[in-house]
Amino acid sequence: MNRYDEDKLILRLKRGDEEAFNTLFSEYKGMIFSIAYGITLDHEESFDIVQEVFIKVYENIPRFQGKSKLSTWLHRITVNHCLNWQRKWKRRFRWHHHSIDSTDGLDNSALGSESFSPEAIYREKEMGRILQESLKKIPEDARAVFILKEFQGLSYDEIAEVMKIKRGTVSSRLYYVRKKLDKSIKKYMDNDKEKQ
Repeated sequence: MNRYDEDKLILRLKRGDEEAFNTLFSEYKGMIFSIAYGITLDHEESFDIVQEVFIKVYENIPRFQGKSKLSTWLHRITVNHCLNWQRKWKRRFRWHHHSIDSTDGLDNSALGSESFSPEAIYREKEMGRILQESLKKIPEDARAVFILKEFQGLSYDEIAEVMKIKRGTVSSRLYYVRKKLDKSIKKYMDNDKEKQ
């Protein structure tokens, strides 16, 4: 959505235009769910967070001043909701074994190719499991930065604005997460070689 369309949408939202809220929901629900799931790794809670974010937007849109882009504001609200959820449920955390990029919708025509042999599919799923287990052990602030960069494609400056941190902090958190994930992948690959 370009800035002109975004400005028009914001004006309509501030007037309480119901169709504008439907447009907002259609445009951003996927992005919000993707961020929520990337941070919480919980499908049900992510759906709840999506609803909570849109309620928060509905309540606060009259006070939105447009100092940042609408998408940046939505990113910030989503990340804050996720981090609050993490703190609230820390003691009785429920991790579910779903990968961020599920293979449920895998095209059956691809199954005949060599790259989708049973062994390749198993290794890909196992790699996904290893990465998800590694992500669980990473502090939520660092995980949020990683999700915004790798899954939402935000720039370092945009992440800094969303998270309200310095650009250098974004860089160091990304380095930390990538180093941890690389270590987990290397360990998995080394163990896999030993089994062969």
